[in-house]
Amino acid sequence: MTEARAVARYVPMSARKVRQVIDLIRGERVNEALAILKFTTKAGRLPVEKVVQSALANAGRDSKVNVDRLYVAEAYVDAGPPLKRFMPRAMGRATSILKRSSHITVVLKEEEPK
Repeated sequence: MTEARAVARYVPMSARKVRQVIDLIRGERVNEALAILKFTTKAGRLPVEKVVQSALANAGRDSKVNVDRLYVAEAYVDAGPPLKRFMPRAMGRATSILKRSSHITVVLKEEEPK
């Protein structure tokens, strides 16, 4: 069984937002997953769509792979390192702000012929 993998690291979006989109496409065929992503209004749609298309391009490099039989076998999001920033507040104080990032991984596999 052949597989294709794509990883996007340090995406400037919280892992929670991206997981909502990843859960929609896990286990779907690639064409259906891209259609779902095209009509999803969630914020994490664009980086996930880029990763799926990258994995599809990686799979297309192998001449033995039938692109029409690919499906999203694994898709997961890990939290990346946060950027630490400060916002000024009243009376000379400051509040910390965490600008979160995430790492997105998508693995495509080919379905076995019946």
